[in-house]
Amino acid sequence: MSQEQPRRPQGQDPIKYGDVFDVYGDLAQMPIAPEDAAMMQSAEARVLGKTQPGGASSVMQSAATRNEQAGLVGHQDVTDITGDHGVTVTETTFHGRRIITEAVGGQVVEQYVEPNPVEAGRTSAIKESAITIGEALEATAQTVGHKPVDQSDASAIQAAEVRATGSNVITPGGLAAMAQSAAAYNADCKHDQDKVKLADVLTGATAKLPADKAATLQDAEGVASAEARNNPDATATPGGVAASVAAAARLNENVK
Repeated sequence: MSQEQPRRPQGQDPIKYGDVFDVYGDLAQMPIAPEDAAMMQSAEARVLGKTQPGGASSVMQSAATRNEQAGLVGHQDVTDITGDHGVTVTETTFHGRRIITEAVGGQVVEQYVEPNPVEAGRTSAIKESAITIGEALEATAQTVGHKPVDQSDASAIQAAEVRATGSNVITPGGLAAMAQSAAAYNADCKHDQDKVKLADVLTGATAKLPADKAATLQDAEGVASAEARNNPDATATPGGVAASVAAAARLNENVK
């Protein structure tokens, strides 16, 4: 994990979400409040069985404490966006690894991959292999596979395919073509239950790619840009394509 600790010195301005997390819009300008941190701590404990060292809740707790000590927020304060949309911590097992995603107000503030505790003892002597873009897409099918495909998803998938194959040519019947068709179909479909879901497109993604490669930070940036650029809110889906590729890239950096 590479989450930064709050870096803004104490002063008249509170520590905001944008000071410590890569978030967008109104959330970035919101001060981190004590109840926000408590909600994230509770979510981590509920899903992971403990507060994650260096995770989102510890960063939020440190920032909220400094804000409260400076008299910039009250002990019972809750950020508007957090109060309306809440915080979430999700855990998904994929290829012997745990994908942990933490979000505030619908925006991912932390996502990382850890070895599955059940498998760790069996594989400790084996060098962990890099996660490919195709595997990251398959992970997306597990984390948010129920989500109907929209244009931002399709654009992110297309960017991921281009990065994986090294070619700007969209493969007929490939992932990008399937995603674009799904997004077009869903745009005219009135009922969510009838829409094409991400899992329909991304399950078995590795086998659907004509070529694949280990995910890098540059790949993650390109995919994230494509996803946000085609989202009306200019944000990425929590646990979505961009988030999964970013998590894979960070893990690959850590195991070099």
